[in-house]
Amino acid sequence: MRSDLSAVVDGVGGGARALIGPALRRRGFLPEPDPLAEFPPNSEFALLDRIGRDLPSLLHDRGFRRYARSLRIALWPADRTGAAELAQLRLYYVRTGFLASAYVNQVGEEPANLLPANLAAPLCRAAKMLERPPILSYDGYALYNWRRLRKDGPIALGNIDTIQNFVHLYDEHWFILVHVEIEAIAARILDSIARADEAMGAGDAHAVNRALWTIAAAIEDQIRVLRRIPEKMDSNLYYKTFRPYIRFFENVTYEGVEDIDAGAAGAPMRMNFRGETGAQSSIMPTLVAFMKIPHKPSMLTNHLADMRNYMPAEHRRVIEAVEAMPSVREIADKDAFNAILDAMAEFRSIHHGWAQEYINRWTTDPRGTGGTPYMQWLQQLIDETRAFKIQ
Repeated sequence: MRSDLSAVVDGVGGGARALIGPALRRRGFLPEPDPLAEFPPNSEFALLDRIGRDLPSLLHDRGFRRYARSLRIALWPADRTGAAELAQLRLYYVRTGFLASAYVNQVGEEPANLLPANLAAPLCRAAKMLERPPILSYDGYALYNWRRLRKDGPIALGNIDTIQNFVHLYDEHWFILVHVEIEAIAARILDSIARADEAMGAGDAHAVNRALWTIAAAIEDQIRVLRRIPEKMDSNLYYKTFRPYIRFFENVTYEGVEDIDAGAAGAPMRMNFRGETGAQSSIMPTLVAFMKIPHKPSMLTNHLADMRNYMPAEHRRVIEAVEAMPSVREIADKDAFNAILDAMAEFRSIHHGWAQEYINRWTTDPRGTGGTPYMQWLQQLIDETRAFKIQ
């Protein structure tokens, strides 16, 4: 059943200009207004705020799973599907998504292979409303998980903090918030893509190239933010303390949730879902779609296609609209076009370096939190992006 929430997007139908409306051009893929940080005090869901605030402490207790199984979490009402409820539904998804991942992947315990019904049902209800798989993904971990310290200040490091965390360490805050500022900068990219689409329709090559240079400059600003990761995030602490919580679910049964865990004979099925990963951000897929970069069909491209299922439904539609745009390559200035590709490759190279520093050197497991051989695939993306430059 599709919810009315699926229609909450800046445009309806049409091409890139129709879907990249004013809010996306101001906020990128971040929500507008700012995410809700807590439920009203008299809300039936206020309990989730208290659990969320206590979660980093609760996870130090080996009895956490027993406590979690005792919780009584109100289900999201099936009739609350309108745009007015969207901010609260997203917060409900953040709280229940964190709680489920905390239960399955509690540090110091073996991964759980059953998510109890009292945790599974609330998460699955929210996921169904939001048209997404029932696991905490990049949207719940980053896009909906921030607040501004000064409401009139920028969405930027120094003026933002997280709403929910797995651990008390500021390193986790920093990891999330770096991504939030990068997403905020993407507003300039989306605005410029819409401008380029309009300019191509008018045959205005000069305006197209202005838009391309703006995109390249925005990616360079994102690179400067991404380089700041080590300022407040220790690689040893990242790998051992909070990275395990965003790991994929492997062979997990969602107890009592028939529409996802019942097999042909009615027996519960063990489910696999990809964990939170930057590959679920819509920024790079939108840029790849705009630039028409021909990544070679492979397990990698299949993986990237699957990652779209973990993005908000409205973001998937934006990427599809950008894919349908005509190629900008034929009308683009060589230097402007190549500047975007160079910036994309540099962004991916820095990401590759951080993956080596924060993950790969600490483990022999080639799989990232999304469950894939990330190091090999990241290098393939870099090489194919650079190979597409106009010679």
